[in-house]
Amino acid sequence: MSVGPRAARSARAALALAFAAFALSGCAWLRRPQHELLVTATAYTSPSPPAKGLVTTTAFGLWLRPGMRIIAISRDLEAMGLTRGVRIRIDGVDGEWEVGDRTAKQWTRRIDLYMGDDVDAARAFGKRQVRIHW
Repeated sequence: MSVGPRAARSARAALALAFAAFALSGCAWLRRPQHELLVTATAYTSPSPPAKGLVTTTAFGLWLRPGMRIIAISRDLEAMGLTRGVRIRIDGVDGEWEVGDRTAKQWTRRIDLYMGDDVDAARAFGKRQVRIHW
């Protein structure tokens, strides 16, 4: 049984539309986080403007500027694969965050979200348990 030209064009158009939808979806199923962990989260800020002669840099050497979505991680999380530049999602917090700093040595299973110079936002965030995905 042969198919007419109109039906063939319609089938090609449907296939092209399906392919475009797949491509535009960002292939989210390929980027699904492989790890998740419950951690303690706090927030930190940098002075604005930085004190004379001081540059606010992270343990990894990044220059912090308000608006950056940077987190500091405890050293035990580095051993789990959360190294500089890894992007994570945090349940209950909008957006994606990038590992760019370390916390003090005494902390374990802890992240610290950089809030720029917004001290009120950092205080409002407080200390809480969150689930992270990377």
